[in-house]
Parts: sequence; C-alpha cells; structure tokens
Amino acid sequence: MKFKLFAFAATMLAAAVFGKMPASATGLELLEPGKLQVATEGTFAPFSMRAPDGSLDGLEIRVMKEVAKRLGLTYTPILIKWDSLLVGLQADQYDIISASMDITAERQKKVTFANGWLESGGRIIVSKGSPIKSAADLKGKTVGALVSSTFAKIAEEKGAVVKGYKAEADAMQDLVNGNIDATITDSIAGAYAIKNSHMPLEMTDDYVSHIQKGFAIKKGKPELVKAINKALTDMVADGTYAKLTTDLVGFDPAPKDPIKSVE
Repeated sequence: MKFKLFAFAATMLAAAVFGKMPASATGLELLEPGKLQVATEGTFAPFSMRAPDGSLDGLEIRVMKEVAKRLGLTYTPILIKWDSLLVGLQADQYDIISASMDITAERQKKVTFANGWLESGGRIIVSKGSPIKSAADLKGKTVGALVSSTFAKIAEEKGAVVKGYKAEADAMQDLVNGNIDATITDSIAGAYAIKNSHMPLEMTDDYVSHIQKGFAIKKGKPELVKAINKALTDMVADGTYAKLTTDLVGFDPAPKDPIKSVE
C-alpha cells in the first residue's frame, strides 16, 4: 500500500515538473475527466472542414487539437449547427465551442471566451462585375449571412434586407445562382472559399468589421479557461501556432494583442 502511494505521489510530482499533469488531477471543470468535448460546425473552411481522407481539418481543428494535447486530454469533436452552438454549451452538451465565433460584448455576458486566438474581419463577397463596391452600396440590397451572426447584424445596420443561412456554403451558392446580391463573411473564410471553389466571386476592398475570434466556455469554469489560455500562449510563443495555421491561409493569423478572458 505504501509503495502504491509513493508511486502515485512520484507520478504527480513528475507530471507537475514536466508540465504533463493528467487532466483528472488538474481540477479542470470537464464534463468527462480526460476528455475535451469540442463543438464545431465542420463545414466552414478554412476554420473547420473535411480533409481528403474524410477527417476533420481546419484552423480551429488544428489549434484545438494541439490545446487538448498540451492539456493531456483526448480531443473529442461534436458536430453542431451554428444556431445551436450556444444553446448546447449552456445545456452541458460539450465543454467548449471552437467554431469560428467573434468575441463581442453581448456574447461575453453569456459565456466566457478564452483569450482571442485569431484576428480577422468581415468582408463583402459579390459576383464579379457587381455594382456593389463597398458597404455603402448595400442599402436596399438582399444580403446573405449566417443566422444569429454579427455579419447579419452589420448587414441590417447598412440598410440591407438580410437572408439568413445555416451554412456559409449555402449563402455562397445562392450568390452564384443570383438569389442574393451579396454575402458578408469572415475575410479569411471568404478568401479561402473564392480561391478553392473557383466561383466567379470577389470581395470588395473595404472591411465591415475587425474582430478577434474566441473559444467559448460556459461561465463558472475558471480552471478550464486558465488552462486553455496558457496552452494558447505557449503555442504562439514556441512557433507551433504559426506552423499549424500558415499553410492554410498563407500567414500567421494570431492576434498581436489578444482580447483577454472576461468572467
């Protein structure tokens, strides 16, 4: 019995020294010890998408897998539609949302975001040759955007008639088919989609927003937030973040001044 206690104590000491403390011993507020259950859409390239072999890939997938690895946890993705993400988080269906979610003051009242992990902004996508050249031209036009997204709100503020979508790809296809005049989406996602889909689309020169994206966690889980923030900070500092993301978008999208967590 004494030997077992000694062995356990030695294991804990070694884990603490080398930074590999098992999740069950760290006090993380997980739904299941040792497992990080992560909500993602799986359909919003280049943030989350399917690789040629059918596995999940993308910016958020790569970064969150590395976070889980550094915390000694099993990365467990759960595919959820955008408009159900926050509802599922509050209902304890998963530990964290990795889906491409903008950090906003309104959302910070409902959830805790880990420190901003990616910097981007909103851009307007139109058909080539469109008379829409900037946000000033959106008034009275039909503009597609994700339901409950900041982009839908921006389109409304610009005087557009908003058509809601559950997937970015559907809005892009509707634009190609001439069913809407424009769509507003993340600049990184938009550039990636236009480049890889070969659709006759282009982005206007102006940005309609500048934002940082964050991983959302249910309030009341300070240890989980701290652990994820440390993992993100270490990833950026040691160059792992840049290696994971640069080949997908051509540059390192890490925020120079990340928005900090607000509990």
